[in-house]
Amino acid sequence: MTSLRQRKPDYDTGPSKILEVDYDHSKKYGKDFIPDEVNSTQHRISFILLILISTIVTFYKIWNPAEVVFDEVHFGKFAGYYLKRSYYFDVHPPLAKLMIAGMGYLLGFDGQFEFSSIGDSYVDHHVPYIGLRALPALLNVLITGFIYSIMRQSGYSYIICILSTAMYIFDNAMVTQHRLILLDSMLIFYMVMTIYCYIRFRKLRHRPFTSEWWVWMLASGVSMALTVSVKLVGLFLIALIGVSVIYDLWCLLDIRRGLSMDEFLRHFYARAFSFILVPIIVYLLWFYVHFAILTESGTGDSFMSTRFQDTLKNSPLKLAALDIYYGDEIIMKHKDTNAYLHSHALHYPLRYEDGRVSSTGQQVTGVLESNENCYWRIKPAEEFEDDEPHRVKHGDIIQLEHVITGTNLLTHDVASPYMPTNEEVTTVPLDERFEETLFKILLEDEEDDADVNFQTHMTPFRLLHEDTKVAIWVHNKKLPEWGLGQLEVNGNKNALDHNNYWVAEEIKGKNASEINTEKSGKPVSKMPFIKKFLELQGRMISHNSGLTKPHPYQSTPITWPFMIRGVSYWSNEESRSQIYLSGNLFGWYLSMLGLAVFCGIMLADVLARRRAIEPIEEPVRHRLLQSAGFFFIGWILHYIPFFAMGRSLFLHHYLPAATINYLLLGAMYQFMFIDGIDSPVSFLTRNSKLTYQTSMKAELTWKIFVVVGLTVLAQMAMFVFLAPLTYGTPMTIDQVKSHQLLSGWKLHFGK
Repeated sequence: MTSLRQRKPDYDTGPSKILEVDYDHSKKYGKDFIPDEVNSTQHRISFILLILISTIVTFYKIWNPAEVVFDEVHFGKFAGYYLKRSYYFDVHPPLAKLMIAGMGYLLGFDGQFEFSSIGDSYVDHHVPYIGLRALPALLNVLITGFIYSIMRQSGYSYIICILSTAMYIFDNAMVTQHRLILLDSMLIFYMVMTIYCYIRFRKLRHRPFTSEWWVWMLASGVSMALTVSVKLVGLFLIALIGVSVIYDLWCLLDIRRGLSMDEFLRHFYARAFSFILVPIIVYLLWFYVHFAILTESGTGDSFMSTRFQDTLKNSPLKLAALDIYYGDEIIMKHKDTNAYLHSHALHYPLRYEDGRVSSTGQQVTGVLESNENCYWRIKPAEEFEDDEPHRVKHGDIIQLEHVITGTNLLTHDVASPYMPTNEEVTTVPLDERFEETLFKILLEDEEDDADVNFQTHMTPFRLLHEDTKVAIWVHNKKLPEWGLGQLEVNGNKNALDHNNYWVAEEIKGKNASEINTEKSGKPVSKMPFIKKFLELQGRMISHNSGLTKPHPYQSTPITWPFMIRGVSYWSNEESRSQIYLSGNLFGWYLSMLGLAVFCGIMLADVLARRRAIEPIEEPVRHRLLQSAGFFFIGWILHYIPFFAMGRSLFLHHYLPAATINYLLLGAMYQFMFIDGIDSPVSFLTRNSKLTYQTSMKAELTWKIFVVVGLTVLAQMAMFVFLAPLTYGTPMTIDQVKSHQLLSGWKLHFGK
């Protein structure tokens, strides 16, 4: 290794120059330089062999099991909805599911199989599941090609390229996840494609505005958009590229670069176009295709607004909808609790158990089954001058009369039974307290001045009290015996709460089927694409954050790198076979060690340089910061944000970060076991006289081949040992027990 060099603390050195290790101060390269294909034959042979190995490992026994596995129940079903053109709702963007649907279309799949539950037979229902699984499996093979190419384009020796790629190939978690009808294969494929394209773009940074420069920059932007079009966690990749682009622009802004402000702005606008505008257009494109295909009413209707539902053909809600007129007697159901607004002749007790006093007014409650006590007559605040029927519209001021008891709904400044901060809801005789019985009808997703009719089923609404500005709401808590165990209804002071919405379900004496017999033939309504897109985005984000229901195999991010808990994907009791998601213990632990080594090197380098000591040769240090540092930030951005998420999380959420970690591991092996680097690797010109230029060649010795060989053999050994859990191979009880390497692994048949 090179001995430590101490620099002289001489700070009066005249005009400074910018270090670019991809340059060479000698004249041997001439005017321009194209990087040599170092060890190109070895690269080609290694690449082909690794692709063949990856194909065998990934496609091995891909037909097993011939049953629905894990989240194939969701994503196989969603692909079928595209083929039936039936609208569905999912928290993820549509691209990956469109790809699966496209494969299904080519295979002749009609989408009728429902993927109802784990263990359903594909063979019995003639589902071309092998072909459907072949798509993510093929992408996994291509991922290995991109990993090799990323390392090669970054200037690493071919033995290091082999290391990072082989570690990925023989990772059990990657093989398990990427040979099933799931989305992660597409996500990681587009992620590594983006990284590869961006590295190719960065290598052309000394040849700006050439055709190649534009091609790779645009390819980076498009592939970045494709990543986030698979899953919203693709935003982590956007953050990675964004940080790198900002750093790039910051360097270009340096006056020593010799760029005028006009030239700098050209760079800025080019990057804004390629990394902002183009990705937005590509992202919007897949939603346009999504809406264009899904034109029929389906299972996702209920997640969307009634205006959105009205754009779908054969909507059962639309066929059941009736306009509501003043004087109609309606039943109202609370959307959040499915409780019906109800009243009866019983009264609130004078005192509650905590000593608070009520109004002793008539009880208004929520019941889970409608009855005659759930009918309310809707009345205008002011009588109409004519006798014509008048529709109820958005923004109208109304009264609600409880039909059975002949009293008007009211809320007032008296604390509710369970929530002292909310108002009590009661009823009063028809001729009393008129101002306090007025409510405004506010329909969902409508502007205050919208002239929209109030309908059953189709128009969720809030009842906003005119006097106190609270909204009628159902508290999902049963009242005591005096309230017959029914749910509390009160006035919510948070009037904008999304849980305040109700739906009118029925109009007494009107049969929707008879009235709407001809409605099915009428054309659907129109809604601008951008409004549909924004509504769906909002629903996706809010629903995703609400996925907090406990799951037996959920885990926390702190446990992922150490694989404390895996996920059971499928099991068969008769054959004692199972598929269990677990990464390669050796590879994941070694990768974490690589992270620690990188952090240690960076800390030691910073401390040494504070004492004017240069422990690392500048070209090697520059490569370490620019390449390994890029991978390290990528790992951070794909891992740390999960700590802030409140939704249920699983081990497979770590796979993008684990993939990037294998890139960093290769960089650490290059630094520790190979003297020097292959530099330059970029395409160069000689336009700047203010730039230092350096050249270096990596020196491969026998020790790197031994170390890499032993590492890959250890990875392969662990992969083979865990392979029965990856491929669903039958095992005896003793074999199952021997594979339960960590106490957190909950394997079936191991007791």
